[in-house]
Amino acid sequence: MFKTLKIAAMVSAMALPAAALDLTAMTDEERGNFREEVRAYLLDNPEVIMEAVDILRAREAAAAEAAAEAQVAASQSAIYDSPGDWVGGNPDGNVTIVEFMDYRCGFCKRSFPVVRDLVEADGNIRLIVKEFPILGPQSELASRFAIATLLEMGEETYETVHTALMTLRGEITPQTLGRIADDAGFDPAQVLDVMNTTAVEEIITTNRALANELQITGTPTFIMGGELVRGAVPLEEMELIIESARQERG
Repeated sequence: MFKTLKIAAMVSAMALPAAALDLTAMTDEERGNFREEVRAYLLDNPEVIMEAVDILRAREAAAAEAAAEAQVAASQSAIYDSPGDWVGGNPDGNVTIVEFMDYRCGFCKRSFPVVRDLVEADGNIRLIVKEFPILGPQSELASRFAIATLLEMGEETYETVHTALMTLRGEITPQTLGRIADDAGFDPAQVLDVMNTTAVEEIITTNRALANELQITGTPTFIMGGELVRGAVPLEEMELIIESARQERG
């Protein structure tokens, strides 16, 4: 009973402002006893440590998200006006969705029909696709092919190629890309010769640099109405985010 009361008193003391618990005002014996009580309490209640760790992680995550969203606000031109990005949906839409994606990302593939259906059904959404290959050589190969298609063949053909790559369920090889080009109605050589040019490299490098600034490390990552959203998102949640963005715009 006595020990329980001492622990309760110690916990209450720990909850007081720093000025109310001045360890320097204690004698060496008092300070030693206090530290032993703290140690004993934590050993008897180790879950307290995990609770503290969880709180710290939550605070760090919240701080990181706040910093990333501040960076979104500071990077408007790079996010919304990059000439290397494909723009779909309604170019004059009153809300913009930006997607950082990778053609080898299963969650990107899962999100693809969701985003497409949302944009088509809404009719007032501007969609920007940022090629962000991070999952290995096949990702890089696919993105270079898609970007080269955009540069050489234009936006409509890019959309066709993008759709083909997002719905592909196999390996991405030069032969695969050749078949996609044939299906899209153009000679693969027209694009294959452009894939390793400086123009394509600069677009990928620019997107990676922007992702680094925004602390984006995975795909898909969306910017919707100025809000950074990580991972695949259900249609209903996307609709709510878009509606909220419109209400904020007035």
